Amino acid sequence: MQQYLQNKKGLVQSVFDKVYNKYDLMNDFMSLGIHRIWKKNLINMMSPSLNSNLIDVACGTGDIGKLFLDNTKIDGSITCVDPNKGMISKGKEKLNNYKNINWIIAPAENLPVQENQFDYYTISFGLRNTKNISKALAEAHRVLKPGGRFFCLEFSKILNSNLELLYKNYSKLIPLVGGLIVGEKKPYEYLVKSIENFVNQEELIALMEQNNFKKCSYRNLSGGIVSIHSGWKY
Repeated sequence: MQQYLQNKKGLVQSVFDKVYNKYDLMNDFMSLGIHRIWKKNLINMMSPSLNSNLIDVACGTGDIGKLFLDNTKIDGSITCVDPNKGMISKGKEKLNNYKNINWIIAPAENLPVQENQFDYYTISFGLRNTKNISKALAEAHRVLKPGGRFFCLEFSKILNSNLELLYKNYSKLIPLVGGLIVGEKKPYEYLVKSIENFVNQEELIALMEQNNFKKCSYRNLSGGIVSIHSGWKY
């Protein structure tokens, strides 16, 4: 499933080239810090075992990787993948005390790793930015071991009409805040549009099943502002 906005030549790369230096700060502002709780919910849902390995795709500056290693007593190993060099650079700087991280610059649709390699695959606020959701999901399935588990944390569709109205009004402020903090409004105008245009919870389940994931399910957080989707590779 191709995505219209994300297929505009150079658009997504340009967006993240402009924001990577203050990416973490803007995440805190945009979510009022709640993105940290959402990510902890993902790790708690995963409950990673010791001696396991993770591939974190669209890793940004490595938040999920850090939480994974902290929860496995730095016993696991992770591969952090992101298409943006700036994000990878900031991640390496932030997590320079963690030695068991492999950093790779690559898109979610074309992962330069062998098949059947990972116990867990995570993509956090990144599936929305891929050019082709189905290709990204097919790659996720390919690189997981049989018995491996896929997790996607992503903005979703709000269930309550009052909360939805409040959230839409709040979203209008995000580009203005981006202009003040990062000095750029346009990247955050794109991010708001990409959230509005992304598939809903059930549509994502259907795409996962089409790409051979089994026992697919999702959990809404914060009234459906975000959801965590999960599926298994048999």
